[in-house]
Amino acid sequence: MTREAWAEAFRQVTGRPLVRLPQTAGQTDSEVFFDALALNAAGLATAGNSQPLLAEYNEALARAFADRSGMLADKGRLLPGAKEALTAVARLPDLVQTVLTGTIKPNAIAKLAAFGLDRLVDVEIGGYGSDAYPKGTLLQVARSRAAQARGVTFGEGATAYIGDSPRDVDAARIGGAWAIAVASGRATHAELTATGADAVLADLADTSAVVRVIDDLTLLRRSEPRA
Repeated sequence: MTREAWAEAFRQVTGRPLVRLPQTAGQTDSEVFFDALALNAAGLATAGNSQPLLAEYNEALARAFADRSGMLADKGRLLPGAKEALTAVARLPDLVQTVLTGTIKPNAIAKLAAFGLDRLVDVEIGGYGSDAYPKGTLLQVARSRAAQARGVTFGEGATAYIGDSPRDVDAARIGGAWAIAVASGRATHAELTATGADAVLADLADTSAVVRVIDDLTLLRRSEPRA
C-alpha cells in the first residue's frame, strides 16, 4: 500500500505516472521522490521548483496514505517481539525512545498507531522523511529535538540507532550513534556484521537480549541521559 500511495501522490503532483520506481531501501520519502522525479519526470526537477514540489508531494502522500490507513493492520506486519522490546526498553531509567524513519511524519505515526506502538515512543522529537534530510542528519536533528524538549544534552555515546540495513548503520555512524542492526529486512546477518555495526541481532524476539544490547552500549557506565 505504500507503493500505491507513492504512485498516487506522484501522479497528482507531477501529472506523470510513476513508471520507474527508484531504490527505496534505507531512503527517506523525500529522497525517493527526488529520485523518482529524475527517473520519470526529469524536466520538472529544476532548482526553482524542487522544494515546492516536495512540499506538495508530502501533502499528497499523507492524503493517499490516510485513504488506505484502514488497510494497515491487515496488510502490515508487526515484527515478532517489536512491541515487547519497545515496552521493555521504555522502562530503562533516563531513556528517551523515539522514531527515526524515512517515512513522512503523519504516515509514520499512522503505522505505529495501527499496531499500538505510538504510545511507546515520543513521536514529537523523532526524525522523519518529511524533514528532507538524509538519515544520518535526521539522527542529529532528532537528538537536538530531544535535548530541547527535555532540557538535557544527549551525547553521541549515549545514543543508539536500531535499523535493518547497511544504510542504517552508515546513518548511525554519520549521526554519531551506536549502530544496532537487526536482520529483519533484506540484509542478512552476515551482511550487517560486515558493516561493522556495534551489535547485530537476528531479530527482536529475545526481549532481554534487545534490552541488554541497548543498555550496555548506551550506558557504558556513563551518567548522561540516553536516547
